[in-house]
Amino acid sequence: MITSNHEGSLVLVTGGAGYIGCQLVPVLLDGGYRVRVFDVMFYGEAGLNRVRDRVEIVEGDIRSVPADLLDGVSAIINLAGLSTEPAAEYRPEANQEINFKAAVDLARLAKERKVRRFIQASSGSIYDVGAGHPEKDIMHTEDSLVAPFRIYSITKREAEKRILAMADDGFTPVVLRKGSVYGYSPRMRFDLVVNAFVLNALQTGYLVLHNGGEMWRPLLSIQDAAAAYKLMLEAPAEKISAEIFNVTNGNYRISELALRVRQRLGELNIPCDLRPDYNFRNLRSCQASGQKIAQQLTFTPKVTVEETVGDLVQKIRGGAFHDATDPAFHNIRWLDLLEETRTKLGYPDSVLSLSSEQLRQVRAATKQRSAVACD
Repeated sequence: MITSNHEGSLVLVTGGAGYIGCQLVPVLLDGGYRVRVFDVMFYGEAGLNRVRDRVEIVEGDIRSVPADLLDGVSAIINLAGLSTEPAAEYRPEANQEINFKAAVDLARLAKERKVRRFIQASSGSIYDVGAGHPEKDIMHTEDSLVAPFRIYSITKREAEKRILAMADDGFTPVVLRKGSVYGYSPRMRFDLVVNAFVLNALQTGYLVLHNGGEMWRPLLSIQDAAAAYKLMLEAPAEKISAEIFNVTNGNYRISELALRVRQRLGELNIPCDLRPDYNFRNLRSCQASGQKIAQQLTFTPKVTVEETVGDLVQKIRGGAFHDATDPAFHNIRWLDLLEETRTKLGYPDSVLSLSSEQLRQVRAATKQRSAVACD
């Protein structure tokens, strides 16, 4: 068991009001850390309501970090960024600024300010070979040669290299390449594969398997993602400095994943049909080994897909979401709505370029439009 004397240490979590952040922040608080969240608040801060009286929240853009943001900080977990390929391709220039340049600049500033530990969120999608390339679709370790070809993965990989190169005796950067995350968060996303499968099954009674479900995905529960980030705060520096760790509880073809979801739904007396679609789409496909983190840090993910299916069904049916179809639960749909509202309000720039006050106005007006549409 890895332990450290961290009682009262201040951790900065950028992007802490997002999907993973809203699960991670309470875990850190319960672990004895103090937490400062820095987030641009595209989706608001309601996901942190349950810990609002225990956390410091600073609203802002990672591309323009306030001078005092790192005051007293002993470690940074950088979750900020445009998440996944569709969001990155939404505004490629913003993806370059946020996922690469701002991440590297923050790490450099952390080192200058004597912040000892920097944990960079990355992705198993760096191993993506695209659908239809079975000869390339092999198990990848952290030492595998990678050749990312999508905008999101390219910038994530470039950020990794620049940040890890800063390591020295006083600065410990480490990278987590997570599998596709699943599970409930107070800032929910229903555009992630397991979460989407459950919602679609409940709404339509069937799941569509694009490319026949032949693509591979490494998967990881949101609870295990939070546990892995906490572990990186507490592991000895000599075990993690300048290292990359894959974090996944296994690799699944989408077709197998759908079968697992259907079987669990069947146990809950929820019928679900599978409908393969063989029209080719160049979707992500990759496999990642989680052996390194298991061997070097004795970390093993615990929460299964089947457990999460049951939990999500209970939450959806139990009213945990005012409306599970709300666009705010789907990153691209929400960004589209924000852009529409921004245009109506007369702001000429993209929402990714607005000031905090302008973004607050756009977000409030969009929520009002969304609520009216759902009534």
